Amino acid sequence: MAEKSENFVVTCLRGTSQVFFMENAVTGALFFVAMAVASYFSGIWATTIGALIGIVIATLTAKLLECDETATTSGLFGFNGVLVGAALPTFIAVSPQLWFYIVLGAALSTVVTAAFSATLTKAWGIPGSTGPFVLVGWLMVAGAYSFGSLHVTGEAPKLASDYLQGLVSIPAPIELVQIFFRNIGQVFLLGNEYSGAIILAGIFIASIPAGIAVVAGSVIAMVVSIIMGADPAVVSAGLYGFSPVLTALAVGVIFLAPSMRVAIYAALATVSTVFVQGALDVIMDPAGLPSFTGPYVLTMYMFVAPKKFMAPHPHKSVTDHITAPTKA
Repeated sequence: MAEKSENFVVTCLRGTSQVFFMENAVTGALFFVAMAVASYFSGIWATTIGALIGIVIATLTAKLLECDETATTSGLFGFNGVLVGAALPTFIAVSPQLWFYIVLGAALSTVVTAAFSATLTKAWGIPGSTGPFVLVGWLMVAGAYSFGSLHVTGEAPKLASDYLQGLVSIPAPIELVQIFFRNIGQVFLLGNEYSGAIILAGIFIASIPAGIAVVAGSVIAMVVSIIMGADPAVVSAGLYGFSPVLTALAVGVIFLAPSMRVAIYAALATVSTVFVQGALDVIMDPAGLPSFTGPYVLTMYMFVAPKKFMAPHPHKSVTDHITAPTKA
């Protein structure tokens, strides 16, 4: 019994690390440390607790549905759940009903992950990645507007005409460092530079090439968003960087065989993600919905799809093992 409990904890930690495509329990543990650090500084622990609930429920759901054992053990059914668990308390006020909502969303993320694999991945060879999180997150936040027991927090939705271009100004060196790490932390919806640094350390522990790609992605996103005059406050919070960071990692290291040509291709994809981020922020805001990692998902799908132009990654993608739930 103790061994099974230990194995379950390891599986959950691997699932947490899979947010950055890693399969490493130590990395997953550091990611939770990063979340706890952000909660300590903000005094708000709902995000960390929600992430913990999310990973546990998503993993349990995979086991209950008897999903592919290898995929489940590798954490491939957990990473969307942990993101759902972290996201919902970020945009919905804490209440008893919220915790039920998180349980439902995390379980649903597992089902949607299996569905993406049985359709998108099987038919076109495109990994679902955080697509299930984006879909479930949008549905859950949108649905919260319909129920009086759930209160969506944050500013009122803005129309596209409400957006003003920021001036092209270079932040102070210390702020550039903060933005660099916040870009990474915001993948877990953490606007804390210390958390971003811990997450980056966890990635380097699991994979040096992956760490380099994340560094490059954050730098590219920061430079492009500043040069293009994006809202300084949004840039400073790291909100223009988290999707490009994932794109740089996914296209440059995970789903395509690393080479100089792929590095250039990944850089193009990363720059494109910055503009897709700006576009989706404007498109989604009137509906009162965050873009989540939608900009990354959309860009990654487009850049991974034309495989005839690029050599496939020698290793199986993180969704190759995922299958639809088996019959009992």
